[in-house]
Amino acid sequence: MAGFRDIVGQEQIKEHFRSALTSRKISHAYIINGEKSAGKEFIAKIFAQTLQCERGGDEPCMECHSCKQALSDNQPDIIKITHEKPNTISVDDIRAQINNDVAIKPYSSPYKVYIMNEAEKMTVQAQNAILKTLEEPPEYAVILLLTTNVNSLLPTILSRCVVLNMKPVADDLVRKFLMEELQIPDYKAEVCVAFARGNVGRAKALASSEEFDNVKAEALSLLKYIQDMELYEIIAAIKKINDYKLEVNDYLDIMAIWYRDVLLFKATNDSNHLIFREEIQTLRKVAQRSSYEGIERVIQALDKAKNRLNANVNFELTMELLFLEIKENG
Repeated sequence: MAGFRDIVGQEQIKEHFRSALTSRKISHAYIINGEKSAGKEFIAKIFAQTLQCERGGDEPCMECHSCKQALSDNQPDIIKITHEKPNTISVDDIRAQINNDVAIKPYSSPYKVYIMNEAEKMTVQAQNAILKTLEEPPEYAVILLLTTNVNSLLPTILSRCVVLNMKPVADDLVRKFLMEELQIPDYKAEVCVAFARGNVGRAKALASSEEFDNVKAEALSLLKYIQDMELYEIIAAIKKINDYKLEVNDYLDIMAIWYRDVLLFKATNDSNHLIFREEIQTLRKVAQRSSYEGIERVIQALDKAKNRLNANVNFELTMELLFLEIKENG
């Protein structure tokens, strides 16, 4: 576990929590809104640990009894809300873990901190139940609602919470984090950064994912040889992609980044800003044989394929149309 200084980016949120801790003007309820894997839980845990830290500073000391308990997830006054059903947080979950518990004073700390991940999964009844606690919270209660979709929460809840929105982290900060903290080589970090779009957790997951490496290798191999492939070979490749069904968006993103590289190289003849610069020979070849219009058509076809798949159009048909477009224009 770490302190606020270890959060990559998110300066506004860090600043907000630090000044609340320094002035001891702590709100009873916070909503941290941000996409999946963006680090909401990491931030919530650091805030909770700092709140309960016996030294009372704006960073957790890591040494007091409370900090040590928090580090091993055993701090009795930092409560993580759980739910039985994977896609629903029910009214019973709220009553049992918050409403009935909040009346009991903290065990050993100044606050009782409740952390609820996936708050967007609360049913309307559950939201109405938590509203009762938000309307009249005891002095020591602090509730942290973490969500990927702030609009799924009732306006009455939003009006009683401090809403903090996470922002995409700058690419250079994500790259620095991957290379310095995780020792990822630069060419691999580039690809992960391009995919993560400012989401540090996603960049981290991609950097250590063997599956992602396999998907990338498959996609690049197909793009390199598609011009020489027969239709039956393309269909066999599509069947193989089907094994990566969950990662098909990643697959299409890899292709889109490849053609953006082709376009950039064709326009500038400079390989310094390419994501796949280790493939420069092939990129140069594709850039020479393709027209600007052709590359644009391929990029549009990739977008269209993504939209079709999101609308549940037949996978194999969608991919076949896409590859024929690539074969013709790319």
